[in-house]
Amino acid sequence: MKIGVIGAGILGLAVARELASSGAEVTVLDKESRVAAHQTGHNSGVVHAGIYYAPGSLKARLCRDGVAMLREYCAEHRLPYDEVGKLVVASTRAELPALRRIAERARENGVPGIVELDALGLREVEPFAVGAGAVHSPTTAITDFAAVARRLAEDVVAMGGAVRLSHPVRALSEIASGVVVVAGRSRLRFDAVVSCAGLGTDRVAALAGAPGDVRIVPFRGEYRRLRGAARGLVRGLIYPVPDPRYPFLGVHLTRRIDGEVLVGPNAVMALAFEGYRWRDLSPGDLREILGWPGTWRLAGRNWRTGLREVYGSVAPDAFLTAARRYVPMLGPADLEPAEGGVRAQAVGRDGRLLDDFAIDVHGRIVLVRNAPSPAATASLAIARHVVLTVPLG
Repeated sequence: MKIGVIGAGILGLAVARELASSGAEVTVLDKESRVAAHQTGHNSGVVHAGIYYAPGSLKARLCRDGVAMLREYCAEHRLPYDEVGKLVVASTRAELPALRRIAERARENGVPGIVELDALGLREVEPFAVGAGAVHSPTTAITDFAAVARRLAEDVVAMGGAVRLSHPVRALSEIASGVVVVAGRSRLRFDAVVSCAGLGTDRVAALAGAPGDVRIVPFRGEYRRLRGAARGLVRGLIYPVPDPRYPFLGVHLTRRIDGEVLVGPNAVMALAFEGYRWRDLSPGDLREILGWPGTWRLAGRNWRTGLREVYGSVAPDAFLTAARRYVPMLGPADLEPAEGGVRAQAVGRDGRLLDDFAIDVHGRIVLVRNAPSPAATASLAIARHVVLTVPLG
């Protein structure tokens, strides 16, 4: 079997490795000159334990399976993996009922070691943090997902596959004997194709003649990072109690594998699919984004939240104010700008954010429609799940 995989992020490479290990001849195609160029290489590196996700959902099941697989993979290949632990902190007593529900959900999802802490107990975990209570997940970890992706690419090649970078997919058509893909200057024939295109999902789906009932709306996450000695105020990960209406987790403090501590992200709609800064504006991308009815319905339903997120983007003190709710010792001189990322979030025609992973099969083409966080954490498990959907006959 010859199978093409579109996308050289961590998910596409994990799928390619899974296929190659089963004996398929795999070719990965990506328009960029390096692997992990977008979502994989622009995230905070958190290996999520599975605390938040609806029990029984793909996110819940594949996140828990993926954590175990990723931990083992990192150990096998001597990749960084550090269980620094996470505190989900209720900043006020009013948030305590929601915090208890998070603890219940985490236990239902099989997250190990979950402990509910009071105001004094949370300071034993994070001495400089404050709050009315917290849920502690001691096995939540951090890693370098770009390094994991690079290793996956090496595995694919070692198994006889190919990773063709600087090969943008320009055409995709199903024929009687398979799928023809035009990528860069190459015309390739495969028995099946799997698209893990992330921010480019809609364009690949359109080429396949399967636009579907959801579209990707890009949300930029902006970060600050702590300077100098202020990094010592955070041992691991400090998160707020999330708003259950949204898949975003709010501004949090995240220790990275390189020792940096990030503050963020917010969530503002980007002005291009790869819009990492306000000045990254693509009129063509914006027409696609605004041309989807779901974008306007989402904005109409959540305009107040959207305005708060935009204010947080342009107001210099917004990140500091958010961070000081949990670590009040932080001051204005302790934060500086850091690189952000863009999340590929699927939105339905009705304006609702698609909460779970979503995978469609269109003839011989498998389309991963929605794979935001915790997709990096769950990538090896998602790959195993996706491969079961690939039409091999």
